[in-house]
Amino acid sequence: MKGFRSASGAQQFLSVFSAISPHFRPRRHRLTAHDYRAEMDHRFTTWNQVTGVTGLPTAA
Repeated sequence: MKGFRSASGAQQFLSVFSAISPHFRPRRHRLTAHDYRAEMDHRFTTWNQVTGVTGLPTAA
């Protein structure tokens, strides 16, 4: 269970993680390096706005 205290705790984490993780994994093989960096910068900016996080660097 990789450090989870219970199976239900693992399931709860994975259900949320599976919804969020694609946001940070664009289809890189279809993007140029410049477009990938621009897309990741946009996604991290959006994430920081949604979560209310300030002062964290965006993707370079």
